[in-house]
Amino acid sequence: MNALKVYNEHSIQRYCSQRDNERRIWQDISFLTPGNDLKRALQDAAEFGIKYVILGLPEDIGPRANLGSGGAELGWQAFLSRFLNLQSNRYIATQKILLLGELDFSFQLKQAEGLDASEPESLLQLRNLCSEIDDLTVPVLQDIFAAGLEPIIIGGGHNNCYPIITALHKVSAQTVNAVNLDPHADFRAIEGRHSGNGFHYAHRDGSLNDYHVLALHQYKNNEAIFDAMKQAGYSYNSYQSIFTRRELSFEQACTQIRQRMSSYHNPLGIEVDVDCISNMPVSAYTNCGISVADAEYFVHNLAQSQNTAYLHLCEAAPATHAAGVEQGMNEAGQVLSALVTSYLYSREQVIQK
Repeated sequence: MNALKVYNEHSIQRYCSQRDNERRIWQDISFLTPGNDLKRALQDAAEFGIKYVILGLPEDIGPRANLGSGGAELGWQAFLSRFLNLQSNRYIATQKILLLGELDFSFQLKQAEGLDASEPESLLQLRNLCSEIDDLTVPVLQDIFAAGLEPIIIGGGHNNCYPIITALHKVSAQTVNAVNLDPHADFRAIEGRHSGNGFHYAHRDGSLNDYHVLALHQYKNNEAIFDAMKQAGYSYNSYQSIFTRRELSFEQACTQIRQRMSSYHNPLGIEVDVDCISNMPVSAYTNCGISVADAEYFVHNLAQSQNTAYLHLCEAAPATHAAGVEQGMNEAGQVLSALVTSYLYSREQVIQK
């Protein structure tokens, strides 16, 4: 089953605005022609100068299968509504951006309606649906990576780190490194797929090489997670070590892990679970997190690695905002757009060196 909905200019019109004598991003980015062979079309796009492919994974099944809140399926729409209307100017390489579209998980979302994760049978169904999402996501990411393009993936839950890493591993024939800005290690037990164990599954499969969590919250991860991370040889800098005890600065932590990851030849994935950001409308809300500016800096710093292969932003859930979904869409869209532009700017600096 091909779940990809390829966008064209008509697909995004409801998100777009314009003003005389200004160019917005939506007016300058590229699209594919729907119906063409995806693999060949992506290869052609790369030959014509496309470098970055934006893809939406609008689902909330992964977080729900992790006994969490729904709402993450709206993160993609929130992003589009803000990003597409940013100014197209010298600071963003719009001519290198392809807005591919989104994966259609409507069947899985329909099947998940009414399922109560507190009931064992429903929880099993949610986790099986999450596995289906894995299976639908991997082939599309494989085609993107195979064309030599860098995907920017907007979720959806953090469960999608697993199909992304799987696809990159298959295409590159190398194990993948990942740095995750997240209060949670997402290294929960191998107990059926959900948003809390994607990196553990990737480790189990042998597709994950080195893995580091930045701003991990010491009190939001169970003891089994710390044991499993240690056994796997993975590492973290805790939120408490950086922001509470000030044992090292956030800048130092970012730079140290970038230098470590840059010492490999393995491709690097930049992972941001936006529930690391204080007061962000997300699947797992916190007011004991980092600032948007720090999250932007993390993306900027890690994107300076020559080995960087993708950016994954997940867990934005606009409907959870205390002031309502409209305000949630506004705030989530602004933050996701800021993180994407930080990535694009930094990657262009690397290319120009």
